[in-house]
Amino acid sequence: MPAIAAGRETAYAKINLALHVRRRREDGYHELETLFAFVDSGDELVAEPANADSLHVVGEFATGLDDPFGNIVAKTLNSLPHGKGWTVTLEKRLPVAAGLGGGSADAGAVFRMIERAHGLPDDWRDRAAKLGADVPACVLSQACIGRGTGTELEPVANDLAGTPVLLVNPRIPLATGPVFKGWDQIDRGPMPSGNLRTIALEGRNDLEPSAIALVPQIADVIAALSASGAWLARMSGSGATCFALYDSAEARDAAAAALPPAWWRLAGALR
Repeated sequence: MPAIAAGRETAYAKINLALHVRRRREDGYHELETLFAFVDSGDELVAEPANADSLHVVGEFATGLDDPFGNIVAKTLNSLPHGKGWTVTLEKRLPVAAGLGGGSADAGAVFRMIERAHGLPDDWRDRAAKLGADVPACVLSQACIGRGTGTELEPVANDLAGTPVLLVNPRIPLATGPVFKGWDQIDRGPMPSGNLRTIALEGRNDLEPSAIALVPQIADVIAALSASGAWLARMSGSGATCFALYDSAEARDAAAAALPPAWWRLAGALR
């Protein structure tokens, strides 16, 4: 049987339109309620059949991944059957440790390429969850609700597909652990129900205060986006990336052009 080329796949950037932290669990993780959404852009992966697995990382943020064997793409290849091996080139376009699920999105892209080329095992969701809490959602890369540690997924009415979105990062990496450690452990209530717009507008990100305490520039980004004509501006995940949603691509692009040149930004649309 001839080798099947996996081709190219986008690792769609993940954002948390809302992120409610309810309690710290006995296993050390946190009980979450989150609204996942995905942007129509992100890292890019190209895979070709080979005699053994190999990973090459290129792109603006390649230097942020200095351990190719510990990279989640390599771990994903090890966790799924995909023939003899693959040579994968990962163009790292998203900042690392940025609240965009970049590594999880990369893993999700590998899952989709393997699904096209070989199919996925029946227990793929369990395998994805073992790689990271965001990976199951990133495999699907469609708006959904996540509960538990984020791996228990529920469908949600997506009335925001195509909405112009702007991602902005002050170019400061922020590890997830310290942000969760700084959470004040106050349960501010459940995530609201409804469609994407309702949950996003009425929801919140409980990790914002902790992240801002560690990286005060996040507050500057949110303030700039809030004053740019966006109908919603918020931090994503554990930061430091923030997102803004707009009524038009023109408003989004004008906002992007007015930001400080040193900040990283990505203009796109919600999937």
